[in-house]
Amino acid sequence: MNLLRRVLIAAAIGTPLLVAGCAATAPAVDPAVARVLAPSGTLRVGVYPGSPTSLVVNPKTGERAGVAMELGQALGNRLGVPVQVFEFGRLALVLDALKAGAVDFTFTNATEARAKDMAFTPPVIRLELGYLVPPGSAITAVGDVDLRANRVGVAEGSSSQGVLTRTFKQAVVVPVASIKLGQELLRQGKLDAFATNKGILFDMSDDLPGFRVLDGRWGLENLAIAIPKGREAALPYVGQFAQDAQASGQLQAIITRAGLRGTARPD
Repeated sequence: MNLLRRVLIAAAIGTPLLVAGCAATAPAVDPAVARVLAPSGTLRVGVYPGSPTSLVVNPKTGERAGVAMELGQALGNRLGVPVQVFEFGRLALVLDALKAGAVDFTFTNATEARAKDMAFTPPVIRLELGYLVPPGSAITAVGDVDLRANRVGVAEGSSSQGVLTRTFKQAVVVPVASIKLGQELLRQGKLDAFATNKGILFDMSDDLPGFRVLDGRWGLENLAIAIPKGREAALPYVGQFAQDAQASGQLQAIITRAGLRGTARPD
């Protein structure tokens, strides 16, 4: 089974959300740009649950928010095309879909490795990377994690998995299939810590009373808009869209709705 077919099946497991683009209020766009960014006529946005940088759902109201989802909707509005949001179980599946051209847009950590498979705008948000630990943990600082064979959960296929697998000398990296599963393993005492960006960690801690996000950081994520390789002709347009979202306050409003925490101060 080829990659494109696999990611389409994975997307079918989620719940696509069709959002009409507001063509009447969008500025004039070169039709050639819209064809490059949304070749099917619909901008297909890839998201995964559990991260405010992608998709979060309010458990009380059912309201959906997230930087990837809302920026994708805003870009569709600007292009004057409909938007379809595809929800995947984890980030790695979103990236597979983008690489296969099964989705047209996502928002993720712009690493050198990923830049081989997709095209990025300049960074839009910088997030601190940290650890979430249980109540009473002997791990009290970032530097304590690798002092012994601590079991550190990471999202399967994430950049955290790659970096920490290379850098840990004693701690053990434990890939997990979803953020929700990571929470459950922490609750059961099967993980000593969980590592990812602090936006996700603070959201995880909200459902884990007594757990805490350690002060300090072990790295930074430089998050940016990603589109499939081969569509770089439209990248200047997407980069300008991102700059406009920042300058107008639209991006900050999205960040606030998503409850994104852990952003890094500019150097």
